[in-house]
Amino acid sequence: MRRLAIALLTLLILLSLGAAVFAQQVHTVLRGQTLYSIARLYGRTVAEIAQANGLTEPYTIHAGNQLTIPAPGGASAPAPSPAPSPSPSLSPAQPSGTTTHIVQRGESLAIIAAKYGTTYIELARMNGIEDPDVLHVGQVLQVPAPAGTSAPATAGEPAPEPQPATATYTVQRGDSLAIIAAKFDITYIELARMNGIQDPDVLKVGQVLKVPGAPPPPEPAPDTGVAPAGPAPPSTANVSGFELGGQALSFAHPGHMKHAGMTWVKRQVKWHGEGAGNFQHLIDSAKGNGFKVLLSVVGDKNAITGNPGAFYQTFANFLAELARGGADAIEVWNEMNIDREWPAGQISGANYTQMLSAAYHAIKGANPATMVVSGAPAPTGFFQGCGPNGGDDACYLQQMAAAGAANVMDCVGVHYNAGIVPPDATSGAPVGSSGHYSWYLPRMMTLYRSFFPSKPLCITELGYLTGEGIGALPGGFAWASDNTLAEQAAWLAGAVHRTRGSGYVRMLIVWNVDATYWGSDPQSGYAIVRPDGSCPACDTLRVAMGG
Repeated sequence: MRRLAIALLTLLILLSLGAAVFAQQVHTVLRGQTLYSIARLYGRTVAEIAQANGLTEPYTIHAGNQLTIPAPGGASAPAPSPAPSPSPSLSPAQPSGTTTHIVQRGESLAIIAAKYGTTYIELARMNGIEDPDVLHVGQVLQVPAPAGTSAPATAGEPAPEPQPATATYTVQRGDSLAIIAAKFDITYIELARMNGIQDPDVLKVGQVLKVPGAPPPPEPAPDTGVAPAGPAPPSTANVSGFELGGQALSFAHPGHMKHAGMTWVKRQVKWHGEGAGNFQHLIDSAKGNGFKVLLSVVGDKNAITGNPGAFYQTFANFLAELARGGADAIEVWNEMNIDREWPAGQISGANYTQMLSAAYHAIKGANPATMVVSGAPAPTGFFQGCGPNGGDDACYLQQMAAAGAANVMDCVGVHYNAGIVPPDATSGAPVGSSGHYSWYLPRMMTLYRSFFPSKPLCITELGYLTGEGIGALPGGFAWASDNTLAEQAAWLAGAVHRTRGSGYVRMLIVWNVDATYWGSDPQSGYAIVRPDGSCPACDTLRVAMGG
């Protein structure tokens, strides 16, 4: 109702003033977004958005949160300009051959483009849209005028602007349009337009693209103060076969986990400088219940900023103590391609690989059998490339690969928890951004595998959200409203069947086993142990594991 009211109010203002005057907008946080990236999207500062929403540092937001975006200069709408002298037309000027379209609930850029006989690439270009997946109900778009519609008279067309110089680029294995666009400091929308590409997800190795000017020179490796590491100690970690586990918040249901065929438990460690002994109980409780333990470890991102090299080594020493204490696997950090987890201005796969290298050497020196899992990046296409303030997982993985990450890991970390289609689907997600690979497990697996073909994948989070038996999902999670408990059980089993038979997935960790929080981040909707204590997915997982 709130969005509808905003849309109606917007329309009334447009009709009365003849111009778009917005007091404020409401933005629903998407996966992978941060306060910084949202502020950049709307041309506001982090402080302005934080103040408008009563947020205090460290500004924690979650997918599904709704944020008020203040108008420029404050929360109030700007005063209208004095009325102009009467003229033959009071309609706002618009480009020749165009009209306007007001975005309705349920519309995507592709749907709107189809109505006007154009492509979403061209529609994005016409409206200066950087991210085609972000539209707002009530937003006014310029669209091509229907055939036969006369365009407003103009005083004459401006002289065409000189076209910028172009060069060519040959598509390489692992490239995407976003990755290539980032190399030439443009958006993938503009690159698609330059080359007449209708579907940005379809590229072929060897394809020659027009690009602006000449390729920029390679950036020098960042100076993090980390000395090049010597040869890594030998690894004796078992990276063959497939095993199933679950992420436990309380670890109160080991019986359910064993019934499901799980042999691993994942526990989260948030480190703020404590000794490893403070977390030994996580290892001991797992072993005592007959499970192997994966520790996913993150620290304070702000501690990285001052002296990255020193922090990497201190953090690595802590991980070594966990390995010495019996951790079977350690995931080194988490979703480090976004500024919720890594300091803005220092985000890059090369920087993370420096941390991963220090961690690998320290862990293997303490316990060669401990499996080292690279931190799973946040799956996202929001950034349309990679920059120091955030990056899409695809180009971030490419940066890691170029920096030699394959030499300092046993397994590649992967997250997949936006499931709204069966685990064998590769298209058809009922959302506006249905073309993005992150909705589809097979495409995620193929993408991550392409960057590290010699390493197995460790899916350290995989889950399906459903509110059945709990309540209505928060607005930002409406994409999962149709998911049922039966689908959760069936799709988890299907995911196990697919990954177990792939030959290159070492482990799958179900997100999650036992969360009880239900709110803006509905974690209990992912839990396989439901509020009534039942676990429908435990039975289907058991069958998928051959039990």
